[in-house]
Amino acid sequence: MPDNCPACGATSVIDLAVQAQQIAKANDAFREAMISGGHPVYQGRVVCTQGVAAKGPEFVTLAQLAVAGFSDFTEDTDPHGDHSMASVTICGETVWFKIDLYDESLCYGADDPLDDANTRRVLTLLFPSEY
Repeated sequence: MPDNCPACGATSVIDLAVQAQQIAKANDAFREAMISGGHPVYQGRVVCTQGVAAKGPEFVTLAQLAVAGFSDFTEDTDPHGDHSMASVTICGETVWFKIDLYDESLCYGADDPLDDANTRRVLTLLFPSEY
């Protein structure tokens, strides 16, 4: 690996494959913990769109359980390798989930997605038609 970026001269070069693996590990832990009160290190929140919410609390709970237990990431469904988006089927309906990484204020993207103290995850449950 070069000592600095050939394009911009930055002295620290990020290995995107390694970064994606580390983000995937954190995203998996965050998802798995969402049904048990949240993760102590990977902080954030779970939200759903109006369409998903309109299906009722039982549907939302089933979706959360399915997402928490999801592990079938493939190169087709997870091209970046960070486990930030996939789909589950609930009562015959496809529900997508996506995880976005924000700063502590939830206003901007995370400056450093590997900085667990300052990164917040927002997992959104949505229908494909709402994307």
